Amino acid sequence: MSQILDAIVVGSGPNGLAAALRFTRAGWGVLVLEAADEPGGGLRTQEVLEPGFRHDVCATVQALASLSPALSTLDLDLVTPPLPLAHPLDDGGAVVVQRSVSETARGLGEDTAAYRRLVEPLVRRAVPLFSEVLGPVIHLPRHPLLLARFGVLGLLPASRLVTLLFRGRRARALLAGFSAHSMLSLHEPGTAAFGLVMLISAHYGGWPFARGGSSSVADVLVRELVAQGGEVRCGERVIGLEGLPASRAVLLDLVPRDILGVAGRQLPRAYTRRLARYRYGPGIFKLDWTLDGPIPWRAEECRLAGTVHVGGDWEEIASAEHEVSRGRHPSRPFVLLTQPTLFDGSRAPEGRHVAWAYCHVPNGSRVDMTEAVERQIERFAPGFRDRVRARRAWSPEAVERHEPNCVGGDINGGRQDLRQLVARPMLRLNPYTTPNPRLFICSAATPPGGGVHGMCGWHAAGAVLSRAGIRDLSDERHGGTGGS
Repeated sequence: MSQILDAIVVGSGPNGLAAALRFTRAGWGVLVLEAADEPGGGLRTQEVLEPGFRHDVCATVQALASLSPALSTLDLDLVTPPLPLAHPLDDGGAVVVQRSVSETARGLGEDTAAYRRLVEPLVRRAVPLFSEVLGPVIHLPRHPLLLARFGVLGLLPASRLVTLLFRGRRARALLAGFSAHSMLSLHEPGTAAFGLVMLISAHYGGWPFARGGSSSVADVLVRELVAQGGEVRCGERVIGLEGLPASRAVLLDLVPRDILGVAGRQLPRAYTRRLARYRYGPGIFKLDWTLDGPIPWRAEECRLAGTVHVGGDWEEIASAEHEVSRGRHPSRPFVLLTQPTLFDGSRAPEGRHVAWAYCHVPNGSRVDMTEAVERQIERFAPGFRDRVRARRAWSPEAVERHEPNCVGGDINGGRQDLRQLVARPMLRLNPYTTPNPRLFICSAATPPGGGVHGMCGWHAAGAVLSRAGIRDLSDERHGGTGGS
């Protein structure tokens, strides 16, 4: 590696690693600096409760692995459950998403035809659609009609789309649960887009897990990066740009709060004032469990699903998410639960299991939601608590302590309403650039926002390469954009 590096990346989450990997593929020398003792950011797996029980501390479901240009070419060892998702209902049954759109639709009764009309065209063209959806907000669309079809529906509040398209409780509950991944009130414009993105990805990719834990995804990224000449150093906390080695570009896989701390003195005051106004969204309250057996769901379908949405009918989900958006804690929270050891026995001793779940809470909340979350699970899986060996609760503060980009427990790296999707971290023609020509942002505080897809880093690296006059064919192959 030359004395003057081509690029330094601060932070080794999926976005930082994706940026670094794109540099090495373009022939650049790159150094990744990570404050923690291991790389990965939200892609970390640890024995947090008992020896031999491996828990994903943050991300588990690799929902976008097959649709992200930054991840889809990697040799990931993924385990795909028989059902991507189940959503139990109070009648003892469950509505499920299968890989097949038509099979899923058949389980929706009166909404069978409406579901197929909505979902089939989008799943059929999922790859070109996601090349647009995962691109920068401001870009020249390569599939304008497809993007327009998605946008007309996606710009609606989820509560409006749910009632506009569907008449039955099963289809309405299903779409509401997917839309709640927005971490916004379902009455807000644009929340339907989140529901559609998550629903399409479930049909297309099956919502797999990484075998052995999500840290294996980070391991693959690091291994390929190093094989191509890059370097990752852990335990290297960056407190200012002055101490960094000389380089052509510095990319920050940091949210605005920490960008101000690390690089505020290298940026104009007007720019830093706008960064300081960046808004963070609701946080999560997370629980990890070790279990003596599988969760005893009343609905058999839930035992075949990697992910379970626990929240009842769509009105209950909408009410819970609206309460959180108003700074309150719902008594019946919407709970997102994963049960990876049903399909990946390498994560726990034989006959034992791990599971985790979280609910949304106001940013920085200090309320213990353990009872509320477990009560919701017991509602659909009587006897669940009898199988719990041990549990660990993660408050928003604990989540942030583990991953500083999750300010106040916000796992999306900032509120993802329409305003802050367009202006992320602020309104700027190329949001990955800053007024300092050497400094770039590659975190989830840039488009397309939160999620394990690596595309914030991918586009940031593309912006750097474009500014340096290097033609990078990655964008042309994947239909993305990365120019300055």
